[in-house]
Amino acid sequence: MTVKKSENACWSKCNFGDKRLTQRALYIGDCLRLKYGQALSTVFKNAGDLKRTYEFLANPKTSFEKVVEPSHYQTAKETKNLPLILSIGDTTFLDYKNIKLKREDYGPIGNGGNGLILHTSLAVAPDSGQPLGLLWEKVWKRTQKIKSGKKVNRAKVFEKKESYKWVEAIQKVSSIFQEVSEVEQPKVIHIFDREGDIAEVFAEVQRAEKCSFLVRAAHNRSLNEEENYLWNYVQNQPVSFEREISLTNNHKRKKRIAHLEVRFCQVKLRSPQRLKETNGFKIYAVYAKEINPLDGEEPINWMLLTTEVIESPESANTLLRWYTYRWLIEEYHKILKSGCQVESYRLGGNSMKVLLGFLTTISSHLLKITYLHRNHPERSATEILTFSQIQVLKALSSSKKEDLSKETIGWAIEAIARLGGYLEHRRKTPIGITVLWRGWLELMFLCKGWELREALS
Repeated sequence: MTVKKSENACWSKCNFGDKRLTQRALYIGDCLRLKYGQALSTVFKNAGDLKRTYEFLANPKTSFEKVVEPSHYQTAKETKNLPLILSIGDTTFLDYKNIKLKREDYGPIGNGGNGLILHTSLAVAPDSGQPLGLLWEKVWKRTQKIKSGKKVNRAKVFEKKESYKWVEAIQKVSSIFQEVSEVEQPKVIHIFDREGDIAEVFAEVQRAEKCSFLVRAAHNRSLNEEENYLWNYVQNQPVSFEREISLTNNHKRKKRIAHLEVRFCQVKLRSPQRLKETNGFKIYAVYAKEINPLDGEEPINWMLLTTEVIESPESANTLLRWYTYRWLIEEYHKILKSGCQVESYRLGGNSMKVLLGFLTTISSHLLKITYLHRNHPERSATEILTFSQIQVLKALSSSKKEDLSKETIGWAIEAIARLGGYLEHRRKTPIGITVLWRGWLELMFLCKGWELREALS
């Protein structure tokens, strides 16, 4: 996949303490963009380049953090003038259980797996759900199995626990905006699924400036000022309104339209004993329950908690829409695993982490461009394509009726999708990520030939 030269240049800003390593990072990144998802022996031109790539990945001066940091700062700089940004957080497991050698470089991830854990903060526009890029990521391995370490884990200080990633994400995203914002940073609303329902997240948001959260409740917490519990109290509120939402398909459900009845109210949650300095958490709860779900489908039953003020059906409806954007990060994980084939490589753990830094950046750009086509098809194709890429797509156009003077994102993405196998008779169907990443690879191959011809002529 490719993007504008300004995005290609993010690796030129990597700080390894050695300019030669930075130049090598730029070369590796550009090569991976042309042939992402393929074996490294296919990606690089000759044995010398492949050898130097392996040496780069294993170099103690390189790291996952140093490779991804420039793209995080780039996202923050591009969005710093927006009044509001959604930051969607989620964790995925990368399984390398088939690696026979160097297994000690990885760690247990459940179900007999052996691999790495990746936590991501994805920036999203609140009005359209347009992915804007990555704001922060962290990768690590577990050092022991969870079952045998439960008692030990409870005794750890919170900063040493795996669940600290949710608070760390809030702190890191706030820090990066403070560094790039000269005057005022945007307000960031962090959106987490049930794993992020921990009291320390509530406490951190209370302390932070320009920060809020939206989390799906996992615990039926007791209330401070009521002899009651969260679920019972909110479920007994009157229905405020009904609405329909479109559900995407995943391994748990089929794609469908769900009809919801929605309740909302303010509550004050009691603080756990471990947070003695807090005096409860005043938040708003929005409860959405599916009416008459399809046979065999698990009904939607969301209890959403937020520090945003929810005092009208309109504001509750907005919050529900924001929560549905959380599925974008699942699309990002799909690109990373199926498109960039991140679990197919067979490297030592430290080398794999560095390679992962390149592939996460590529995956986030592909997600961004996919949704630019859906949300802003009328914008100029020059925002996402180079001159040579546009010329190749124009040369490939088979329709004489097509107005090639209007080189829009919509036109460009449809042309790229056709290279990946998108069929004309399915034009009413949204372009899928799979045909798009196949099309990008084909376009890159064609562009190399076009640029070579231009250089020889």
